[in-house]
Amino acid sequence: MQAKQPSIYTLQFTLVCLSSFLFSASFNMLIPELPSYLARMGGAEYKGLIIALFTLTAGISRPFSGKLTDTVGRVPVMAVGSIVCFVCGFLYPLLATVSGFLLLRLFHGFSTGFKPTATAAYVADIVPLNRWGEAMGIHGLCFSTGLAIGPAIGSAISAYYSINVLFYCSSIFALLSIAILMRMKETLPDKQDFSFALLKIKWVDVFDMRVFPAALITFLSYVSYGAILTLIPDWGDHLGVTNKGLFFMVFTLASLLIRFVSGRVSDQYGRVKVLKVALALLAIALWLIGIADSAFTLLAASAVYGVSTGMLSPAVTAWTSDLSHPEHRGKAMATMYISLEAGIGLGALLAGFMFTDQVRTIPSVFYVVAGICAVALFYLLVVYKSGAEAKRIV
Repeated sequence: MQAKQPSIYTLQFTLVCLSSFLFSASFNMLIPELPSYLARMGGAEYKGLIIALFTLTAGISRPFSGKLTDTVGRVPVMAVGSIVCFVCGFLYPLLATVSGFLLLRLFHGFSTGFKPTATAAYVADIVPLNRWGEAMGIHGLCFSTGLAIGPAIGSAISAYYSINVLFYCSSIFALLSIAILMRMKETLPDKQDFSFALLKIKWVDVFDMRVFPAALITFLSYVSYGAILTLIPDWGDHLGVTNKGLFFMVFTLASLLIRFVSGRVSDQYGRVKVLKVALALLAIALWLIGIADSAFTLLAASAVYGVSTGMLSPAVTAWTSDLSHPEHRGKAMATMYISLEAGIGLGALLAGFMFTDQVRTIPSVFYVVAGICAVALFYLLVVYKSGAEAKRIV
């Protein structure tokens, strides 16, 4: 008789998922309103920098957060990310100039540079190896729920109250995320006290070559997300989507539904097989977004996009854990997230460069990023050898 597997739904796992939900909602509720907010300040030509600057500091901070996650501990690093979000919500109304806004976007990026890195390592610590895919899927579901609810709530708050009230609500969500962290037990066995010497970073601390295949797929696939964050508010408005957060809500809800099964499927059949299907769907979804000619067709395309990302995210995160060394799990996760931020940043810059505030150029941007996703699929189909995939305990 097969022994009953221990449940992954422990108090610690529940707390980390709830904290991630609140953290995600905190910064994602701002996304739909920031392009118009920047335009009102006279910075319409800098829309591509809203995401690019955010992801720049997120990417720069990853080597530091990865090293600190493996030395100081998972929980303190998660707390730093939430604290940055809390502070930024109160600073946006004070720095109400184009230069001040862009500077704050740089600072705000430290939040996602710290919290997700430590969180992914924490989840891998508390969940059995053979259920990483399922756990990453459920955790991603909670994070994505914040992504879905955040933009919709943010647009409503901005419409019925003001943009400043939206910024303060973002801070409140971040504060709740910090409060939950106080109840979480540290999982790093041999913690060190923080010292500034730990902030000395060498190349070996920046990139973990063991997880290069997962990092490459992450980079190529997330270029599309940078383009979406930058252009969907304008594209949706052009096609008649009145609530700027509706696109994000639809694609995230679709992502949530598929996450219930996609992580478990990757545990059973392998990460690479799931990623091949996800990348094919992702390329199709981006093409559909480009050819959309109404609010309905755009939202239908967003649902396909949600299914593809709901399959891709838990599989690539679990794959990174598979390929990593247990003692360097923080660095491995940082490597994946550096690739993610680089992809999002490149996508945002590419979108801003091609867009030039001309709606007619938007379809071309999505055709280009669909092609980049096709390159990722080609890598898995032709270049990558499936035998290199880390063995899993099943």
